[in-house]
Amino acid sequence: MLPRRRSLPELSSVKEDGLSVDLFIEIESCQQNKHGQDICGDSFMTRKLPEEDRVISVLSDGLGHGLKANILSTMTATMALKFTASDVDLICSSETIMNALPVCRVRNISYATYTIVDIKMQTDISIVEMDNPPFLLIRNGQALTVPFKEVESPSLEGRKMKTYSLKACPEDRLVIMSDGISQSGIGTEQLKLGWRVEGCKRFVLEQVRSDPQISARSLAGKILSEALEKEVGKKAYDDMTVAVFYFRKPRRLLVLTGPPFHENRDAHFANIFDTFNGRRVICGGTTANIVARELNRELVDHLETTDGDIPPIATFEGADLVTEGLLTLTKVAQFLEKGETTSRRNAASMLLDMILESDSIMFLVGTKINEAHQDPTHPMDLEIRRNLIKRITKMLERKYLKDTYVRYI
Repeated sequence: MLPRRRSLPELSSVKEDGLSVDLFIEIESCQQNKHGQDICGDSFMTRKLPEEDRVISVLSDGLGHGLKANILSTMTATMALKFTASDVDLICSSETIMNALPVCRVRNISYATYTIVDIKMQTDISIVEMDNPPFLLIRNGQALTVPFKEVESPSLEGRKMKTYSLKACPEDRLVIMSDGISQSGIGTEQLKLGWRVEGCKRFVLEQVRSDPQISARSLAGKILSEALEKEVGKKAYDDMTVAVFYFRKPRRLLVLTGPPFHENRDAHFANIFDTFNGRRVICGGTTANIVARELNRELVDHLETTDGDIPPIATFEGADLVTEGLLTLTKVAQFLEKGETTSRRNAASMLLDMILESDSIMFLVGTKINEAHQDPTHPMDLEIRRNLIKRITKMLERKYLKDTYVRYI
């Protein structure tokens, strides 16, 4: 079922200093396969349950490496998500998961570790750890120790689970990882016992203190990069996965694309743009000219930013980014669907970064048809604007857990 789209005013809120504030959970993960392996033996999955105001994430580490490990971790994460969403008893679900895993012919055991993070109402968090490294909770520049209970299944040969219950506050960060991160650099002269969770904790604290607004996306990437730096030749000795949960006031983004259906709506269109509380992007030359004209501001093209088939950007006062329309949006949709990023700096990559760094994204879509885009010689995926926005919002909600709102004008 496709998650429902929520308008910006409907976001859940928590109390901060007696005032009600919106709270958004940014969840991002980064992975690195063991050197020489084509597939990662770790799995990280997230499921959003909008009707319950609930988000469940699972990080699982399968026994060994490569395809076998990936099968174990994928099965474990999939079952853990399903059982947690259905509120199945913890002991029963853990026994079912372990009994369902295929047995390794070489080691004659079936084994996968996991961490489950179950977040309800944006702030109520339940965590279950089965043999994964302990999570980190960063609050006010400090790493907090959270008490836990141990749960043991008599049929799982003494394997114990740790369970935690905590309440999140704005600006909290939760970090979970596989042992490929905590054991990075193990056996080297500098880190005979590996980086360990303590080393990772010190690094995370340094990053948060130097940049208090660092996103989950950026922090996860930095943790993975630092773990790889510890390895000999920067080659991962084990599969590596790190996931970061960032509880924060939502970063809002407005994307205008396409001229309004009626010209008498142009002034209203420009006023929405000018008064929006957040970052503002315009996609489309005609759209940009309308807004610039209505606000009496100069639009400046930067032709040097042209990159292959990606048209250049433009600038004017009040806009964080101005790009061409459908070609750029189509490229962004492709990036989102493939889960890709690029180091090239062009209009599409800049727009992609801005979208992924935002939490609540409003698309204000003009419905006037541009006859230039009906040319049959154009690429097949150069779709009409409305269908393209549907592609983008679908991916943002399902894959990236963003809150989106679409308004046609």
